Amino acid sequence: MELINHTRASLIEYVCAQIATFFPDRAEIRPAITRNFSEAMGRVERCFNGNRIWPQGKFNYLHSAQYCLFLYYLANTIWRNEEDAGSATRLFLLNKALNGIDMFYEIQMPDIFVLGHSSGIVLAKATYGNYLVLHQHCTVGRNHDVAPVLGEGVVMYPGSSVIGRSQVGNRSVISIGTQVVNRDTPGHCIVFGGDGGNLVFRPPTVNLIEDVFRV
Repeated sequence: MELINHTRASLIEYVCAQIATFFPDRAEIRPAITRNFSEAMGRVERCFNGNRIWPQGKFNYLHSAQYCLFLYYLANTIWRNEEDAGSATRLFLLNKALNGIDMFYEIQMPDIFVLGHSSGIVLAKATYGNYLVLHQHCTVGRNHDVAPVLGEGVVMYPGSSVIGRSQVGNRSVISIGTQVVNRDTPGHCIVFGGDGGNLVFRPPTVNLIEDVFRV
């Protein structure tokens, strides 16, 4: 994967410098990043190449959404391989500070997904399908320790939320500000809020997933 204006070594140095600036506790994070960098970048490449929005095979550290996903995959890879909570936590907090997103390193995000804008996104340890689209200020949360299940091709527009035991069917589009709380969606629909917390389902008018992803 082409690293725009960086080499492998310089990007590792860049991340370490950012962590040292935000968390000046002299923690030695470079070895964990170096050991897991290639695997994490492979995951980044698969994710980026799966969408139609960004050029294939290129990573720009100054593209905030790309850098946000990179930091998540790096933190998650370190956690999966080494259970190094110290290194993974610093990367998670760096991502939160830079991009305003709460995407914890223990969460298993899909192989291919896209962030419209990362600001205000909060994600619980739920089940996420591939071809997920997340926009600003959307929330996926637990309720009484029960987490939602999101199928493939789910789109969450700004300010929407999916909470609790909700089962969100494949290719459900959650409209702006709609709250899905302990409710199911049938899939292949646009979801709107109705009276009394009920939901209204309408047929989709465009194929958003094929517009965004290489499916």
